[in-house]
Amino acid sequence: MSSIDELRTLVIQDAVKIGTFTLASGRVSDLYVDMRKVTLNPKGAFLIGSIITEMISGREVDAVGGMSLGADPIAVATSIVAFQSGRHVVSFLVRKAQKDHGTRNLIEGPIAPGMKAVIVEDVITTGASTIAAIERVRDAGMSIDMVVAIFDRCEGGKEAIESLGIEVRSILSRKDILSSTP
Repeated sequence: MSSIDELRTLVIQDAVKIGTFTLASGRVSDLYVDMRKVTLNPKGAFLIGSIITEMISGREVDAVGGMSLGADPIAVATSIVAFQSGRHVVSFLVRKAQKDHGTRNLIEGPIAPGMKAVIVEDVITTGASTIAAIERVRDAGMSIDMVVAIFDRCEGGKEAIESLGIEVRSILSRKDILSSTP
């Protein structure tokens, strides 16, 4: 079984709920995917880190991160697996709001202007949080190589992000999950 197939099985088993749900975007959906049940599971984190490390192989990427909280375990898992593969790719997190104390950073991690980043996301719906992360990372002087989502709900988010001229790749989509769910 491939890593993607293993991940799909884990997502269906642990993260997918069918019913009526109000999403963070305010939309109502018949499908809820609590990806934290997978990204915070050691097997899920390892699979995700391995898949994304493979996706970025051959790309000159210095950093991986995204909007906290969903992207944090994805970024760390990818950074660790990349390091085990002989690559130095740092992880970072983008805060939803600026702290009112300390350094007041919107981005935390060992980053610097000029770095090339991959933005990661657990679930893409409208793309709004990913676009906010992209804007903050660009404001920090970094460039965006691509966006990688674990799950694309196929509700226009990918297209909204791509309208910024950024490649978006997803590991799983709504179709992958629904076609495999009993």
